[in-house]
Amino acid sequence: MTQTNYVPSGSEVVQSLPWKWNVQGRIFIIGGLGFMFDAWDVSLNGILIPLLSDEWDLSAGQAAWIGTANLLGMALGAFVWATIADRIGRKAAFTATLAVFALFTVAGALTTDIVTFAVLRFIAGFGLGGAIPVDYALVGEFTPRKHRGRVLTAMDAWWPIGSALAGFVSAWLLAMWADWRPPLLAMVLPAILLIFVRLWIPESPMFLIRKNRHNEARKVIDNLVKATGTKPVEYRLETMDDVPKMSAGAVFDQLRRVWAFSWRTTLAVWLLFLTVMFVYYVSLQWLPTFLMEAGFEQTQAFLTTGGMSAIGLVGALVATFLVEKTGRRPLLAVSAVLGSILLVVLAAFLHVPAAVLPLVLIYGMVVQVAIPVMYAYASELYPTDLRSSGFGWASAVSRISAGIGPLLFVTHLVPALTLAGAFAFAGGLVVLAVIAMFLLAPETTGRDLQD
Repeated sequence: MTQTNYVPSGSEVVQSLPWKWNVQGRIFIIGGLGFMFDAWDVSLNGILIPLLSDEWDLSAGQAAWIGTANLLGMALGAFVWATIADRIGRKAAFTATLAVFALFTVAGALTTDIVTFAVLRFIAGFGLGGAIPVDYALVGEFTPRKHRGRVLTAMDAWWPIGSALAGFVSAWLLAMWADWRPPLLAMVLPAILLIFVRLWIPESPMFLIRKNRHNEARKVIDNLVKATGTKPVEYRLETMDDVPKMSAGAVFDQLRRVWAFSWRTTLAVWLLFLTVMFVYYVSLQWLPTFLMEAGFEQTQAFLTTGGMSAIGLVGALVATFLVEKTGRRPLLAVSAVLGSILLVVLAAFLHVPAAVLPLVLIYGMVVQVAIPVMYAYASELYPTDLRSSGFGWASAVSRISAGIGPLLFVTHLVPALTLAGAFAFAGGLVVLAVIAMFLLAPETTGRDLQD
């Protein structure tokens, strides 16, 4: 008998290519810069809260809406843009998110009252909310299988860079102008990325295959093979029977499909995003205020928070090194729980200046081990037609948690439990989410992306 030679699929070819910095690395860098500006914008909320509180004489509850409006906009944007990315394409969605974000962020600098400012921050957040889920789908679908865990984890190295730039650039601009508007106007920079997105990023071939756009998919795959110097091979492009279209009900249809794919996986992912990001965003947005209340000067508080973000780059690199060795779930579990414990200790020693900086830096490193692993893990759990939506809905849950959570944290939990007690309560929720992950969700290390 003659054995028929196996013909790989187009997606298998893409996932088996060698990694080249001038091919897949270019997409990693452009996607990472979009992620960096997401971090910059979110971290900017922590700087704007004390500045606008003084200028507009805001109560703690009113000031919380500076971050809450922005994050609730991100929550809405996360699942709307993620659905758009799964229905019409990664590249188109990524381009639109950056444009909306840059326009309405700059518009916020023209406001003179908290209500208008919060509305514009909500719309800017809506634009930016889709950047992370679309980023991870786009970068993951171009990345070779054996490098995917490290590359997707390394994506989060852009977050501490953006977050640190928010602190350091804002401190520099405030020293020159003593006005909150220049730090906000600096966020026009993401608009420049649109040029490079249009010129340097092709549409995801896995998305094109899923939409039966075979001519376009073959062109992208052939160009990737040629650019990486790989010997061309024969491959097949599957014809998909079920190709969902963009429609008014697409967002909720994608939500139904995400839960139908695996309610166990989706529940575990939502719990992780809800709890881990709640704890992180409280620390990111309110640490400058907590430090100033403990006696730190304004510039010192901003620089300390910037240091927390900057050291996170080390954490992201540690996660990149360990993620394929330990597996996703064990590394995520240890780092998420340890980070929560460190915040409780920090809260207890907030009035001991010598202890604050070391604790802030250690926390900043540990939490940036947990978050990139969580993002890489979530982006691997769903098939191509649900990858952006699965991540997007989980991101939306985290943004709602991060938006409303800090408001409840400073107005209810801290007065009732003290700062250390409030962080301990939040840390307990993280432990429950980690247990759910081990019980409900599979390990993804070494697996092919599902089609």
